[in-house]
Amino acid sequence: MSLLLPTSTAGSLPKPSWLAEPETIWSPWRLEGEQLIEGKQDALRVWLQEQQQAGIDIVSDGEQTRQHFVTTFIEHLDGVDFEKRETVKIRDRYEASVPTVVGAVSRPKAVFVEDAKFLRQNTKQPIKWALPGPMTMVDTLYDAHYKSREQLAWEFAGILNQEARELEAAGVDIIQFDEPSFNVFFDEVNDWGIAALERAVEGLKCETAVHICYGYGIKANTDWKKTLGSEWRQYEEVFPKLQKSSLDIISLECQNSHVPMDLIELIRGKKVMVGAIDVATNKVETPEEVAATLRKALEFVDAEKLYPATNCGMAPLARDIARGKLNALSAGAALVRKELTT
Repeated sequence: MSLLLPTSTAGSLPKPSWLAEPETIWSPWRLEGEQLIEGKQDALRVWLQEQQQAGIDIVSDGEQTRQHFVTTFIEHLDGVDFEKRETVKIRDRYEASVPTVVGAVSRPKAVFVEDAKFLRQNTKQPIKWALPGPMTMVDTLYDAHYKSREQLAWEFAGILNQEARELEAAGVDIIQFDEPSFNVFFDEVNDWGIAALERAVEGLKCETAVHICYGYGIKANTDWKKTLGSEWRQYEEVFPKLQKSSLDIISLECQNSHVPMDLIELIRGKKVMVGAIDVATNKVETPEEVAATLRKALEFVDAEKLYPATNCGMAPLARDIARGKLNALSAGAALVRKELTT
């Protein structure tokens, strides 16, 4: 982008109370049929306007058309039985009842393409669309068919590539793959996780990003963070190989985290989406707090490659809190942008 320090969000934004229960992950829809389709589009319009009013430069759908960043995509695939459920540990952190892979997985039709076209029709700004990454998809299921995390990931990578190519054709400027699992399964990430992700972006001409964070601000994640000590060095395990990958942008968590900022040096040359908004607290950052995080990041990434963003999605937050954080992100970026251009 020609704009210096273009702002964006990592992913989800709160759903309006008339669409789904607010401040809740996996909240059931409150509408059905045609009303649900209209409701999703209305919610998308609302959050598009909120992003624009806050001054966000690269806008998204705020994931208003999906219940969850992983399972909504999987729901549209063949080979996965949502009635047959098993309990697994998600990212070695918390147990959840998940659907079962019962046969060969495939994508009978596009999942988010019509939603992306709708967003594209409603703005001339650059748009970013998030998809779950192959490894994180694998970690959200019980596999009774392939019985190989790697093989299932490669199958998902091919399916994601199909979807991504259609999203690109629909006018999406940045396709982001969410891979929080990259912060947990280091051996698998380096053995086949990054390779599977590269399969997912194969042939794309739009910009591609991978988002690696420490999770939503829910109890299971905040409890896990308390066990990580005074320095969170998980990125150190995967950044060297990501630096050599074909991915254009690396999105990471920085605000109020214990991630040593100098780890960004390991991905020198990549564009970096720096999380300068903490999504695990209701406290709204001041513009100066955001600016301070961005200034630290600028020691390790060139200004033209720095994209200010949020740490993670904001679905569990109240709408007014999320709105305030978007305003702070934009204002903080503006402070640093002014410093760099005067």
